[in-house]
This record gives sequence, C-alpha cells and structure tokens, in this order.
Amino acid sequence: MKVIGLLGGMSWESSIEYYRVVNERVRERLGGPHSAHCVLYSVDFAEIERMQSDGRWDEAAAVLRAAAQALVRAGAEVIVLCTNTMHKVADDLGVPLLHLADTTATAVRRAGLTRVGLLGTAFTMEQDFYTGRLAAHGLDVLVPDPDDRALVHRVIYDELVLGVTREPSRQSYREVIARLVDRGAEGVILGCTEIELLITQPDSPVPVFPTTRLHAQLAVDVALGDDLPRAG
Repeated sequence: MKVIGLLGGMSWESSIEYYRVVNERVRERLGGPHSAHCVLYSVDFAEIERMQSDGRWDEAAAVLRAAAQALVRAGAEVIVLCTNTMHKVADDLGVPLLHLADTTATAVRRAGLTRVGLLGTAFTMEQDFYTGRLAAHGLDVLVPDPDDRALVHRVIYDELVLGVTREPSRQSYREVIARLVDRGAEGVILGCTEIELLITQPDSPVPVFPTTRLHAQLAVDVALGDDLPRAG
C-alpha cells in the first residue's frame, strides 16, 4: 500500500471525513483490522479563508505548496488536496495530485449523466477553475442563481466549517437542489467537502455526487495499485 498524503484543514470538519472514509475503504478492500498508511498535514483555515476573501491566491498557494512538500518529505506517495475551492491553485503546488474535479467528473460520466448541478463555495460555483475542468470532461454544469449561490456559500462559511448543521439550512439546500432539477440537472455535485455533512442522497430527487467520499475512496484505490478509472 502506498502512503496517502492528506492536505487538509480546510476545514478540519471535512478532513475528519477524509480520514474516516480512507480507513473505511481500506478495511472494505483488505478486510480485518487493516487501516491506511497515511500522513495528514492540516493548515489553519482561518488564514486560508482570509487569503480567499482578499483575493491573495498566490499567498494561499505558497502555504499549500509548503504543506504539500512537507507531505512528500514525510513519505506521501498519493496526495489529495482535501478541499474543492483550493483546487484553484492545484497546479501551483509543485506535486502531482489526484484532482478532485477529475475524480468527480469521472464518477458523473460513469453514472451515464452529462448535465449536473453544482453546489459549492462562490469561488467554486462562479470561477472557471472548477466548472471549466468539469466541462472539459463533457459535462454541462448548472449553477444556482445569484441568490441561491449566496445562500449556499453563506451556510458553508458561517455554519458547516464550524461544525454546525441546521435543519433550516438543510431545507434551504433541498430547495436549491429542486430548482436545479427543474432546470434540467440530472444529478448534483456536492462540490464543497463540507456539504455532505448536511446533504445526503435522501435530500435530492436525483443522484448526488459527494466529492469528499469519491476523492477519499479513489485515493485508497490508487494507493492499492488500481489504475485511474476512465469516464467511460
């Protein structure tokens, strides 16, 4: 088993899920008391969040680049950046990554879908680094309207990254999903690693694609020697 490097802390609420899913996947694949060979580097999300808000993406990239290099020095061989939003700087980290958008797009295509809704931070929903990467896989990506985007973003930063899950927010997300479905979405990407702390399949009338789970499971499969899956 190769050593998995988890570049997390953005937020640690979802990094816990990465660690849990990685180890569950190893136990599923190998049985018994097996667990993952992995290394976690957790940054201070408050610092990263300020850089995001100020548009200081180069500084954020430098922080993550140093963390990624630390993972390599610690023996990591399969590295995952445990956040959708910070894939904006994925190409600047100087180490090969299992890209989260590629992972998700492949899962969507293998499910036979091409038109999907995307929920995430405003950065993820509105900027090309993520939607463009999905589109490059042949996906037609729908994002919520401006008011719904603001709601989805606010819940992530004011609640989910703090470990707060509220039923009114869950209901609001359900309504956002329903509006995406009304516009033709065949599935919905939970494109922020915290969203699946709030939303699961029963909350959606169409398939959901939980990016944290998909990413963590793929990391294990690659660490165990599997080839990267193709979209089909």
